Amino acid sequence: MADFLKRLVPKRFQKKGIVIPVVRLHGPIMSGGSRFRPALNLSSVAGQLEKAFGMKDSPAVALSINSPGGSPVQSRMIYDRIRALAEEKNKRVLVFVEDVAASGGYMIAIAGDEIIADATSIVGSIGVVSGGFGFPELLKKIGVERRVYTAGENKVILDPFQPEKESDIEYLKTLQLEIHQIFIDMVKARRGTVLSADPTLFSGLFWTGRKGLELGLVDRLGGLRDEIKTRYGKDARLELIGAPKGLFGRRAPGIGAFAAPDEIVVQAVAGLAETLEEKALWNRYGL
Repeated sequence: MADFLKRLVPKRFQKKGIVIPVVRLHGPIMSGGSRFRPALNLSSVAGQLEKAFGMKDSPAVALSINSPGGSPVQSRMIYDRIRALAEEKNKRVLVFVEDVAASGGYMIAIAGDEIIADATSIVGSIGVVSGGFGFPELLKKIGVERRVYTAGENKVILDPFQPEKESDIEYLKTLQLEIHQIFIDMVKARRGTVLSADPTLFSGLFWTGRKGLELGLVDRLGGLRDEIKTRYGKDARLELIGAPKGLFGRRAPGIGAFAAPDEIVVQAVAGLAETLEEKALWNRYGL
């Protein structure tokens, strides 16, 4: 509809210059989400990506990434959707890194045909991490007996209320190694021609944008606005693609927008846990 209305406006009144849509992919990557802490996942950004790549007169789509990582599944799903849309709509994808594009954030970044970062951005962390807490003595102290009934001897591996088992840890490591190899293969497939032979490249380390340029993790240093005007002329304009809006012009409500008071309390507690988890992800990179 917007394109149709735009064609009705006389050319002398239309704004000049190429328009480049911008989609912000910011925050930890995880499934779900709540009204208190929206999550970055395919569901939350699919509409924005569709709209950005659907702008017929735009030769490229710009993605602004600022993410410490998170779910490898959601990261890969976002990556796949970007590449599918880029090929379907014949658009060039320009990725701009803000503070950090690490781990799953970097997995999304390699969906770009080019990656541009600030010299002080953080990039890399090509690895897999799992974390959690153990409470094997907590239940005893508060006088609670936990009862678990299973069919299948491995149904409760990595139970936080039981002591760690070496067999559980070894199994988890096999999963991590498999996911890590998938990540490595993705990076090599997208950036193999420019990657350095540094032996630490896939070790999980992370670097500044400047060092990332040396390692082949990014293509150049710069910022979104200046890069777009350099490429497409001084009249080029950026158009931020926002989240879909509801019937009354507000952003579409998240989980529990019309929840009962007791549900709101539960969501608030969940939101606190998500906030702590998010803080831990950012803290890994000194942010």
